Amino acid sequence: MAFNNRSRLDPSQVEDRRGRRAGTAMAVGGGGVGLVILVVALLLGVNPSDLGSLVQPTTAVSTGNPASTSGLEECQTGADANASEDCRIVGFVNSIQAFWSDEFARRGASYTPARLVLFSGSTQAGCGYASAAVGPFYCPSDQQVYLDLGFFDDLRTRFGAQGGAFAEAYVLAHEYGHHIQNITGALDASAGARDSGPTSGAVLTELQADCLAGVWMHNATETGYLTRVTDAEIAQSLDAAAAVGDDRIQQQTQGHVSPESWTHGSSEQRQMALKDGLQSGDVDTCATPGWQ
Repeated sequence: MAFNNRSRLDPSQVEDRRGRRAGTAMAVGGGGVGLVILVVALLLGVNPSDLGSLVQPTTAVSTGNPASTSGLEECQTGADANASEDCRIVGFVNSIQAFWSDEFARRGASYTPARLVLFSGSTQAGCGYASAAVGPFYCPSDQQVYLDLGFFDDLRTRFGAQGGAFAEAYVLAHEYGHHIQNITGALDASAGARDSGPTSGAVLTELQADCLAGVWMHNATETGYLTRVTDAEIAQSLDAAAAVGDDRIQQQTQGHVSPESWTHGSSEQRQMALKDGLQSGDVDTCATPGWQ
């Protein structure tokens, strides 16, 4: 994976809160078993088969004051992204949002950008105080994605993923998939739902976000930020998707698998959803799940 050295990065899309104290933190949705790529409770329960056309014109919602980019001002070009993990994260976010902005425009809609907030330990989100123990998450209330970069170490050491830069890209693209669900109204029907199981609304929501992540991956080089995506890098993303499958996490943490309690999908389901988006590159593939 390589960034175009001459591409211009926009570090304002990422807010760096690392090193700041957030006060008394409360895990959002979490605990040890909850250390997965998750989304807060508002995201549970949507039925993708009821979405119709996924991308519809929507009224833009303000995401607040311009972000502080303290510590990220040096991330200016693709060459910086090739040399620095922090700048690589900025580059991935820029590419993901460039794709979705173009996709929405192609469909006559307006994309609402979402900031990525980097934090360490805990932070305050629009959904409440959040601990790093909950893993990366998207908060619909403030339309921001939250990430403690330490999760990428956990992905390898606790979940057994091989890791790599494109495993990180998958994590980010999945959370931005939840943002797409939110601003298109796909999450409205999920408010208050608490179902679980392999075919539950909760799982279908997560699988759709995986599919949307795959759609970006298919089109990533067309955004101008990445010069190529190799088969080995695609394998990294698929491996990461399998590592955070409910069945695999349950087997590791409790020694047995309980499908009735799944909220994110099995390793096989998550890989199949990601592959759907990867192979088609078409948002409409993700509106009706073909991976059940």
